[in-house]
Amino acid sequence: MVDWDYDYLIKLLALGDSGVGKTTFLYRYTDSKFNRRFTTTVGIDFREKRVVYTGTGADGTSERNFRVHLQLWDTAGQERFRSLTTAFFRDAMGFLVMFDLTNQQSFLNVRNWMNQLQANAYCYSPDVVLVGTKADLRDTRDVHNKQAKDLADRYGIPYFETSAMTGVDVDSAVTMLLNLVMKRMERSAYGAHGSEPNGTPTASHEVEEAPVRRWCSC
Repeated sequence: MVDWDYDYLIKLLALGDSGVGKTTFLYRYTDSKFNRRFTTTVGIDFREKRVVYTGTGADGTSERNFRVHLQLWDTAGQERFRSLTTAFFRDAMGFLVMFDLTNQQSFLNVRNWMNQLQANAYCYSPDVVLVGTKADLRDTRDVHNKQAKDLADRYGIPYFETSAMTGVDVDSAVTMLLNLVMKRMERSAYGAHGSEPNGTPTASHEVEEAPVRRWCSC
C-alpha cells in the first residue's frame, strides 16, 4: 500500500523454527484464509493489514480511534538465514515467537529465540506474545498446555494456542501484541517527551522514522 492515510505504522516480526507455520499464520490473519501450498520462507517476507486501534486521546483520558497500518514480517527459521533475520530485530516493535504444538523440539527452541531477542531487539524486554500453532492437530500434539503456559509465565508474556486452518485465536494473538505495542507508545507519547506541542501523538511516518529504542520503558 502506497498511501499514508493512517496514524501509525507498526512493524511486527514473527519468529520460530522452520516449519512451525509462521507463513500460514500470517496469511490467515491478513487474508482470513488457510493456504496449504506455502513453501519454506527464504530470508524474509512480509504481509500487510489495516486495523483500527482504540487508544487514549490527547488529554490522556478520553478514547480515540487510531488507524494502524500493520507490517507483519515473516522470517526464515533456518540457521543459515539467522544473521539476516536478526538484522530486522531492532526495527520491529513487537514479536510473535512461535512454536509447533506437534513438535517438542520447536518448543524447546523458544528459549533460543527469546535469548536472541534479548540480545538484538530494541530493548532487553520487548513486547512479545508466545504462540503455539497447529492446535487443530490434537491427535499428534506433543506440547502440553501447562508446559507452554509455564514458559510464558517465566518470561512474563501472553500465550495463545492457535490454528491457521480453523483460525482459532489467530486474530487474538496479533491483537494482543498490537495492544502491548500501542500501550508502550502511549506511555512514551504522553510522558515527558515524544508528543507534539498540542499534545497530539506523533504521526505515522514520524513513528516509522524515529528510533524505536525510545519506546522502551524497561
